[in-house]
Amino acid sequence: MPRLHVKGRPAPAVKGPAGFFGRLGVLFVLAALLPPSGSRAMDWPAGEGAMANNFGWNREARPVLGTIFETEGPVRAAEDADILFIHDIEDSASVLPSPLGTWAALDHGDGLISIYSRLDETEALPVLESVSRGRLIARAGKSGMAGENGFYFTFFDRKERRWINPVMIIAPPQDTAPPQILAVELRDGDGQAVNPAQARSLRQGRYTVLVNAVDSLGERRPATLAPYRILCSVNGIETGVLSFETFSARDGVLMAYRNGLVPVKQIYTSGPAYEIGEISLTRGQAAIEIIAQDISGNTRNAVFRLQVE
Repeated sequence: MPRLHVKGRPAPAVKGPAGFFGRLGVLFVLAALLPPSGSRAMDWPAGEGAMANNFGWNREARPVLGTIFETEGPVRAAEDADILFIHDIEDSASVLPSPLGTWAALDHGDGLISIYSRLDETEALPVLESVSRGRLIARAGKSGMAGENGFYFTFFDRKERRWINPVMIIAPPQDTAPPQILAVELRDGDGQAVNPAQARSLRQGRYTVLVNAVDSLGERRPATLAPYRILCSVNGIETGVLSFETFSARDGVLMAYRNGLVPVKQIYTSGPAYEIGEISLTRGQAAIEIIAQDISGNTRNAVFRLQVE
């Protein structure tokens, strides 16, 4: 039975945690959200346009929780769904502008919601109870906090209260180019930065590892996409893994997965780099390896051999 579509507020039949944005899971947990074997994955909502930013991208020391597309084209439903919520120019219930601008949330069942925001604000969204895969929702725009034409697309799991990387549910774009490791920095307990690519030696102690790594999908444009995973090892022993699979909220704190759940403020720096974790170096030779991997399995590594004194 389709739910009643109520413009400007959620339908009364909706149950579960209040609001859309409030346990990180690993792949075997996320498998429960994927289509059954033999059925095809969901579709990307944009048939044209480039990905400007993707899930996990460091944007002003905050993670992007979905995919931002640059396009002026149509935005379509990723899969069959009930319309759960919309906010557009005909919504007069709120006197404050929404940072998402004109947006819609579609319910795919089992707690999974797809959200399409920053849409064209010049026309009201269609009044429907449900949509089928590929159904036109709106056109891309620049409402809300958008500066350029495009739209913001993400998935939210209401049961687990987590945002899900769309490439966990939708087949990723074809990609044969590995990510790039632009810079690696070691920061000691006094906050002094060391560039391992230039240093020949450093004193023993604990260091925070910061990595600036990007993925470009092989396009000839400035890379503004996060890799899927970044790993760090010392002398062959893994010391840190940052995965961009999901983000979740715990008691109002946004959490990421880095060797376990940690607040994003411990990972996202004011610059483009990510804090991968801490390493402990003792006297002798140390080989520090950084690996950046994309969702297609392409990898790039950088190895730094240092004398620790």
